[in-house]
Amino acid sequence: MTITGEYRESINAANHEGGGIHDDATATKLGFRGGTVAGSIHLDLFPPLLLEAFGKEWFETGSLSIMFKNATVSREPVRALLEPGAGQQRAWIERDDGMLVGEGTASVGAQTEPSALRSIDHGAHAAPAPRILAGIASGDEIPTTRHHVGASRQRDLLDRGLVTEPLDWYRGDSPWGGAVVCPQQSVHVLYTAAVAHLSPIVAKTGGGVGLFGAIELENVNGPLQLERDYDFGGRILAVGESPKTEYTWFEVAASDGGMPVTRMLMQLRWMKASSPLYAE
Repeated sequence: MTITGEYRESINAANHEGGGIHDDATATKLGFRGGTVAGSIHLDLFPPLLLEAFGKEWFETGSLSIMFKNATVSREPVRALLEPGAGQQRAWIERDDGMLVGEGTASVGAQTEPSALRSIDHGAHAAPAPRILAGIASGDEIPTTRHHVGASRQRDLLDRGLVTEPLDWYRGDSPWGGAVVCPQQSVHVLYTAAVAHLSPIVAKTGGGVGLFGAIELENVNGPLQLERDYDFGGRILAVGESPKTEYTWFEVAASDGGMPVTRMLMQLRWMKASSPLYAE
């Protein structure tokens, strides 16, 4: 029996950030209907379903693996759905008219089959001569850096109603002691560590507008918690291209004392039409 979430109006909180895919003017110029809601925000729809299917153990050893299919704009009603069963379980996001926003898998504990994003051949569409990502290659290391995961940004998101499905555990006491990092904030801190390495390289070639193509969050020895210090590091898995984008697959983990706590696999895309390197 499918576990179905309520329709929620995910908010594009980054609309004010000019020049990016979440900005109305930039997004419409690139063929979108308006500034897009980040895929990481849609991941916040899932925790109530994951708790129903797996219990609190999802925050300890669970994964959520989603490939994004169609973009939404601010306040379009969307919901998460999950089909419980053995092994990797189908998970997806849909708009109220049935449009598929993203789909993949969710699971908890050790699995014999790969997640939706781990089952993809990341190097299947390798870019022989990338322009935007010319300085990035498969196997490159994302250097390890230590960062404090503070509470202020997540508390601000909660106070402004920007966490689509808030849990009490995001603010204070949880079964693990302190506050738990919500999915969109987990993506933010892991992504920030990776982009600190990627952005200077991309900027040297001329850059372009980026967007999330796919995200997997995997709690290895979770959960990730606020007001803690973690080591962040990872590696580039592949550099590829599609007719409209160049992209990289990378993974980055937050570790504590050498033990991975939470890991992210991401496909990050850059729009060719947004880069001067593809000007006609």
